Amino acid sequence: MAVDASSVPSPGSTLRVGFLGPEGTFTEEALLSEPEYAAARITPFGSLGEVLEAVDGGQVDLGFVPLENAIEGTVRDIVDSLVFDFELRIQREVVLDIHLHLMAPPGTQLADIERVASIPMATAQCRGFLNRQLSGAEVLATNSTAEAARLIGERDDVMSARPTAAIAPRLAAKLYGLDLLVEDIEDHPDNQTRFVSLAKSGIPSPTGHDRTSVACFQSADHPGSLYAILGHFAARNINLTKLESRPTKKALGDYCFIIDFEGHIADAVVSDCLRDLHAELAGVKFLGSYPAAGPAGPAIRREVESSKRQAGMWMDGLTAEIRQGAKR
Repeated sequence: MAVDASSVPSPGSTLRVGFLGPEGTFTEEALLSEPEYAAARITPFGSLGEVLEAVDGGQVDLGFVPLENAIEGTVRDIVDSLVFDFELRIQREVVLDIHLHLMAPPGTQLADIERVASIPMATAQCRGFLNRQLSGAEVLATNSTAEAARLIGERDDVMSARPTAAIAPRLAAKLYGLDLLVEDIEDHPDNQTRFVSLAKSGIPSPTGHDRTSVACFQSADHPGSLYAILGHFAARNINLTKLESRPTKKALGDYCFIIDFEGHIADAVVSDCLRDLHAELAGVKFLGSYPAAGPAGPAIRREVESSKRQAGMWMDGLTAEIRQGAKR
């Protein structure tokens, strides 16, 4: 990971990474799946907003947060914070398979459950199961999946008042002494969440398999405005991987467009595209260029690196001939 000097620890110190806690969240699991981050000094925070504020205030070098889910879509609080509230750069993305489990204190039966606690996005991902199996249960919102498990496991007064189960990762059941009542209760077996690490500044070096994220603000709402924006990408054969609109918080009907696309700002075609967009629109906010996640990534990067080496050797051979010719 290459980031600007202001966002990395001093020589000899340990990388500091903040994440959505407590221990046992999917965010922590995704974080620890990256060897570089697993060796860092990681700190749990009580909410997504606290993670971003810790990065912005310099308490940590990086913040690690969920950005998008395959079932529920964008984590709107994070996207809106990045677009409107903070000046942070995406450094990396990590995609994690998500399997959710229903858990409760030992001895609890499924028929006993009167309430289900978890982060709202997790309960939404299990809507079908809850409607079929626990249609009469009250749903309680917590700051994270692991927090729900922790509160139940520690016999919190509110959680213990009536039989309550948590929707959380398997690790949380082990950490907080809960039994798994039902496993894999997510509505779709291919459920995944995309996480990102964030720094105050800096752009990772291009790898040959990268993604860039920007927010585009229109000068005025008029027919064809989105078409004109997309035309810049189409004309340059840049593949979009995500497109969504978000209200700008200024007026009803006033929207900006959040766009993810393949490529890196160091690529000439990408920088040319963004330059033209910046010149024509009311504003373009650059959110980051970073290595793209996915199982094919390492192989693609190796192929790109090999091609660069071969091209470099070819060019060195040609320039050597020019020097030899000059001596004659």
